[in-house]
Amino acid sequence: MGSGGRGFSRAERRISPVFLGLLAVMAASGWAVWADVSPRVGIAIFLFVTASWVVSLCLHEYAHARTALHSGDISVGAKGYLKLNPFAYTHALLSIVLPVLFVIMGGIGLPGGAVFIERARIRGRWRHSLISAAGPLTNVLFAVVCTAPFWLDALDGVPRPFRYALGFLALLQVTAAILNFLPVPGLDGYGVIEPWLSHSIRRQVEPFAPFGLLAVFAFLWIPQVNEVFFDAVYALLRGLGVTDLDSYCGLNLYRFWREEPSFCLVSP
Repeated sequence: MGSGGRGFSRAERRISPVFLGLLAVMAASGWAVWADVSPRVGIAIFLFVTASWVVSLCLHEYAHARTALHSGDISVGAKGYLKLNPFAYTHALLSIVLPVLFVIMGGIGLPGGAVFIERARIRGRWRHSLISAAGPLTNVLFAVVCTAPFWLDALDGVPRPFRYALGFLALLQVTAAILNFLPVPGLDGYGVIEPWLSHSIRRQVEPFAPFGLLAVFAFLWIPQVNEVFFDAVYALLRGLGVTDLDSYCGLNLYRFWREEPSFCLVSP
């Protein structure tokens, strides 16, 4: 790729204190889950999963911006996209607030989407596709990391609350990756294929882009579609070694304000 990194200052790449704070919360709450120091472990799980989820959202957007930078769009530095600051995104509501609310309410990884790339600066269809793919590929990588103890059979000595937290976090990353890769206007999956479509098709599809995400969630409200979607998600998680119990208990412990299933914390 080109040397898109020239033309912006080191300050534009300095990691935001907000992101460093998120990492600190993630580390501290992760330790609390592992050590089970909280009176109700669900509070620690809530903080750990939420902080980890927001960190992954920041990395998702950063991946878009960094790939765009090396593809020719040096404007991303001035926009603050390289600082990993969640408040620097074009639509903080879509990228951070709504995804967190959906996790709290429904336990699903809502795709974000909020870095403005100056596409006119970028040459080559492959580069445009890679910029769109970079974000959800970050979710895929995050899912691989979260599930590594499961598929590596390295869970000996891992406390059950921490195991469940990883299982639920993996569920969020898998759902986010799948939804983001859907070839629906407004989502990254469509961004991957858009450069390869004819100009006339792109013009016809363009008006529907703002409603693509809404359409996806409208379909997910249909019981049959919802069942097929989550069957696919859980099948993929099982293939990675994460059982339905892991993600189920992770979700229920995450919602610490509810009555948690007693069997989730009973020693085997």
